[in-house]
Amino acid sequence: MLPNFLLPETVTSQNGAGPTFELGAAAASKLTLTLGITRIIEQESLDIEIFGSADGSTWSEKPILQFPQKFYCGAYSMQLDLSRHPDFRYLRVNYKVNRWGRGDAKPLFGFYVFGEETASVPQAAVA
Repeated sequence: MLPNFLLPETVTSQNGAGPTFELGAAAASKLTLTLGITRIIEQESLDIEIFGSADGSTWSEKPILQFPQKFYCGAYSMQLDLSRHPDFRYLRVNYKVNRWGRGDAKPLFGFYVFGEETASVPQAAVA
């Protein structure tokens, strides 16, 4: 099911979670996850966490991947090695938004999370 959006572009002003994403043949592989922030206002932050599940209903206690806190528009990529979690067949994106300072205390973000299998480099090319 990859490449695909784990979280389609979302515009939000509150904390939330994305849909349950089934890994299919990508389970136990290495993934590149890209967080794209398309809309933001000043003095706010976005926290993105990825949780795993074997059955799609019981989720890992702790995130299996967490992006560093973000404050600006841009595209940010991280690697997720699912071979460390061979029982996980599903992923879910959780997000937290925060705003401080003057004006309206309500945050506003537009963002997405895209996943694709990481291309493996043949050993001969490494040497």
